[in-house]
Amino acid sequence: MTSAAAAVPQPGRTKAFLRLVMIEHSVFALPFAYIAALTAMFRLDGNIHWGRLLLVTIAMVGLRTFAMACNRIIDREIDARNPRTAGRELVTGAVSVRSAWTGAGVAVVVFLGAAAALNPLCLALAPIAVIPMVVYPYGKRFTNFPHAILGLAQAMGPVGAWIAVTGQWSWDAVILGLAVGVWIGGFDLIFGTQDVDADRAHGVMSVPARFGIPAALYGARTCHVVTTVLLVWYALATDAGGFFWTGLVIVTAAFLYEHTIVQPHDLSRLNRAFFTVNGFIGIVLFACALLDLLVRGLTV
Repeated sequence: MTSAAAAVPQPGRTKAFLRLVMIEHSVFALPFAYIAALTAMFRLDGNIHWGRLLLVTIAMVGLRTFAMACNRIIDREIDARNPRTAGRELVTGAVSVRSAWTGAGVAVVVFLGAAAALNPLCLALAPIAVIPMVVYPYGKRFTNFPHAILGLAQAMGPVGAWIAVTGQWSWDAVILGLAVGVWIGGFDLIFGTQDVDADRAHGVMSVPARFGIPAALYGARTCHVVTTVLLVWYALATDAGGFFWTGLVIVTAAFLYEHTIVQPHDLSRLNRAFFTVNGFIGIVLFACALLDLLVRGLTV
């Protein structure tokens, strides 16, 4: 660490760790877990079970925090060589590797504890959910498609949330999970376009680095078309009403906007596409799904 960096006041350990794991990015996965959980509650007995919803939230945030901490720990040397990521907390020393592992350990214990409190099937499947969270950061070392591993990891959220409520497997939840996985894998392709030069220079594998930015953006568009189809399938499978379909129309428009503002020759609005648009997609679809369920008889 340089003397200039050392002169900058370092944030508290907890604050630095939360910045490390980007806790605010839970907005991408949580809304879809809530959609699955609330739909399962609607089918179960028509009532919102707040205790279970709280445990689902704790489990989701715990697992995601563990995944992000592992990602940052495993990738810290790669991050140090990339100008975009050289300011991350493990690179600058704002968070030590030991502290990051401690935080990851606490997070996974919280996740397993929430799973145990939900039902036996959740606890039995919980270790399986942990595996892709650890495999993903290694993925960029052995495959050009680490985005697919990320998608698989994210796809488990809605499935787990449904099981948390009912204690049973649901293929409807699998449809929603696949939609989420393909969606997140798609916008990870967009996000990866900004690191093409650094990835190629240091041997980091990804679709943008191997096949180029235009191919990655085409792949992202294809993913989001598939996402839309899967969401339509989920709506049909769960007999969704007008509010949910309205949400799908808005989501489709958001996808079109996202792929309009990011072009192979112009990545200047990439952050708007990645953070703003995709955060909006999750929130608006959840809001519409909730309204739909309430209108159809879900009791608060």
